[in-house]
This record gives sequence, structure tokens and C-alpha cells, in this order.
Amino acid sequence: MQNLFVKTDPSRRRIGVALLVGVITGTISAIVKFGWEVPFPPRTPMRDMTNPPQALLELFGMSPDTSHLMVIYNGNERPIMSFLIHFSFAIAFGVIYCVAAEYYPGIKLWQGAAFGFLVWVVFHLLLMPAMGLVPPMWGQPFGEHFSECFGHIFWMWLIELTRRDLRNRITHEPDAEVPLSAATR
Repeated sequence: MQNLFVKTDPSRRRIGVALLVGVITGTISAIVKFGWEVPFPPRTPMRDMTNPPQALLELFGMSPDTSHLMVIYNGNERPIMSFLIHFSFAIAFGVIYCVAAEYYPGIKLWQGAAFGFLVWVVFHLLLMPAMGLVPPMWGQPFGEHFSECFGHIFWMWLIELTRRDLRNRITHEPDAEVPLSAATR
């Protein structure tokens, strides 16, 4: 297993590209994570009456009326504040991951799946229960753990696949840790 904390050569890093690619991959991955949750909804309908993004906004002082604000698209009500949090989280982590990959290629362990698993553990098993946004891990149903764990793994795997492709297409070179001589073989 590669040392997770080995740094790349600073001359090979493309931070501006990583920022752009992070926004793109974060946006795409947010849409895909929504798609994942169609066949694997993470919460029961009762627990989703106030979902974790809405509970977070209310914890920070937003009124329930505002946190539950709906917009109508094509005759369907959609929770706009939840969507804003969902997209913001995905884009923020897309940027963090893509920039970190320029410095520490070890973050890409298992094509990003390990990082996705870590994000699930930190947020869904530790931080969100500690903040009272979701029940403690033992109080969450198996279906929620399944959906969120594998959803985060799939989400980050998609970010890595998209990151690598876009970075390599934009820069016309391999990732920072790959010798340039390897690109000409």
C-alpha cells in the first residue's frame, strides 16, 4: 500500500485545474448521489419529515418554515434548502478532494472509495449524531447505514473517475505523481 502522506512534486501540481474540476465533479456527484437515493432512500418517511440538512439549518437558527421551503418544478415540490446544503456539501468535498489529490495522491486510495468511506464515518456516524441531527449510529436502521455508506463510496468513486479524466484532458498530462515519461509510452 502506498504511503498516504507522500507529497507530489510542486512543479507538477495544477491547483487552478483542481479547483475547476472540483466544482464540476462536485456538481455532477451531487446529482448522482440524488440518483443513488432513489432506489436506496437513506431515511424512513417519518425520519425524513425533517431531514439532516433541514435540522442543521434549524440548529443554526433558521426557522422551520424557511428550512422546509419548497419550490415547484414540473408540478413536483422539492425542498430547496436541503438541495442547497446537498450541493454545497458535494461541491465543497469535490474541491477539497481534487486539490488534496494534487498534493497527496494517497487520498485516491481505492479510486477515492476509501475517502468516501471516511467521509461517511466522520459525518454520519460521528458528527451528525453528536450534533443531534440524526440518532446515534446504533439507533439508525441498517437501511440508512447501507444507503449512506455505499452512497458515499460510490459518490467519491465517481468524483475520482471524473477528476482524473478531466484533469488529464485539461492538462494533457498524467496525475502529478505519475512520471511524465510514463505518459509517452
